[in-house]
Amino acid sequence: MIQQNFIHLYEESFKKHWDLPALTDYRENTTYSYGELAREIARLHLLFKELGIVKGDKISLIGKNHSSWSILFMATITYGCVIVPILHEFNPESMEEIIAHSDSRLVFVNDTLWNNLSRSRIEVPVFEIPSFSLLTTEFADIRKVVESLDHTFTTHYPKGFTREDIRYPDVSNDEVICINYTSGTTGFSKGVMITANNFAGNVTYAHKLDLLFAKEKILAFLPMAHVYGCAFDFLYALSAGVHSTLLGVIPTPQNLINALQEVKPNLIITVPLIFEKIYKKKILPIINKPIVKAVMHIPGMDRLILSKIRKSLFHSLGGNFREVIIGGAALNGEVEAFFHKMKFPFTVGYGMTECAPLISYDHHYDFVPGSCGSVLEGIMEARIESPDPEKIPGEIQVRGENVMKGYYKNPEATTAAFTEDGWLKTGDSGIMVGRRLYIKGRIKTMLLTANGQNVYPEEIESRLNNLPYVAESIVVLRNFRLIALVYPDMAAINADQITPERLEAIMRENREMLNRSVANYEKVSSIELVNNEFDKTPKKSIKRFLYS
Repeated sequence: MIQQNFIHLYEESFKKHWDLPALTDYRENTTYSYGELAREIARLHLLFKELGIVKGDKISLIGKNHSSWSILFMATITYGCVIVPILHEFNPESMEEIIAHSDSRLVFVNDTLWNNLSRSRIEVPVFEIPSFSLLTTEFADIRKVVESLDHTFTTHYPKGFTREDIRYPDVSNDEVICINYTSGTTGFSKGVMITANNFAGNVTYAHKLDLLFAKEKILAFLPMAHVYGCAFDFLYALSAGVHSTLLGVIPTPQNLINALQEVKPNLIITVPLIFEKIYKKKILPIINKPIVKAVMHIPGMDRLILSKIRKSLFHSLGGNFREVIIGGAALNGEVEAFFHKMKFPFTVGYGMTECAPLISYDHHYDFVPGSCGSVLEGIMEARIESPDPEKIPGEIQVRGENVMKGYYKNPEATTAAFTEDGWLKTGDSGIMVGRRLYIKGRIKTMLLTANGQNVYPEEIESRLNNLPYVAESIVVLRNFRLIALVYPDMAAINADQITPERLEAIMRENREMLNRSVANYEKVSSIELVNNEFDKTPKKSIKRFLYS
């Protein structure tokens, strides 16, 4: 059990960093200091009390990254309640089901999302964020409470709200403080019960790593309703006196670059898709030029070119960061190899929602290509279900401080998630050398060919996705033949005026090129073009179950 009480960690941080900036909404010029953040939390605590909310009650929160989202999240857990963050990208039916399944007493939601929900299916009070005004009309008594909240606050704090007024209830690290509903590639959503200790394991480990320091800055552009962005861009940052700028707009490449250059964060936390796009759109066109290819073969010149690319990329990303942490999915092998070759300060970590989320990590200077870091020492343990864990892939199984309590109101799924001796089954296949993990792919996506070979489609797709005019792909097994489904890069096709006939020829060339780079049992029989982008989870993983 982590010794540091998770809730009191924020009581201490808010007092210590009272005058420092805590949260800024990008493009809105709205900033809260730690003291102002604590004041807004106290205000919501009074609202909860007046509404009869008690410790252990569930509160649903639906919205994009915003200071109001952050305030509501912190107010909920520091009151002793359970937060249910719902990704704003879920469809309305899923949102309604989660609100009902989680037994939420209150709902806080952006008004644009509220307009898409079936109001007859939500029987609890609903509040709008960022204003925290009441949206539902049938609760007249609650409306009076909301309208008189300013008076209630002034009465409760007649001398104003001060550092000394920050006093949060005792919430044991054993208690569930968050239910995070997954949206995985298998199509089944489960409510992961995350305890204070699970979050504490992640946050205290980040402190040991000295990832950030008080007064430093970070740009939160991953959805904080997902545990990856929540744990590090938000919870860890607020525990360390860090200034978080919440992007709040669609993280297009241009939006991201503009924000990164403006904020100049000291640490960048991202997903593979961002760097894969940078590599394909910005770097490949440079290094594939005939003259650059020729120069790269001249001794010493390759280092000069790589140094220039590295310097340009470093500037594009703000020029002030010590490290880029990539997680949430596997990084394309070709992209990883290139960034490592040019000595870019990046690392790849590994985790899952059920571990809130971190399982393994290495600093960029310890990172080994092909790996996803070392299992967190003193926090987590891992084992491989294999006769030879260092050479023969098997399921990665873990246990430790970060492992969830189980799935909410789903004992069958909880039992199925663990081995008989108490290890969490990750569903990922890999090997482990020492404490360092190497992932091969998802067990559920593994394909068994006619000759009995295990094929991990992600490895084939990572190669295919870097070939000309391929935007994204998935490899499926049909009649024991590997078929690559490809959504073409329409922007590039239109820009280059590629005809349908020429595109078919290019895809035949792509298949031949791909098959020369993979094992015989990994060769694809054909490439089939699809008309629309693949449906994805909020983490941008393709929902494979829709295409198998």
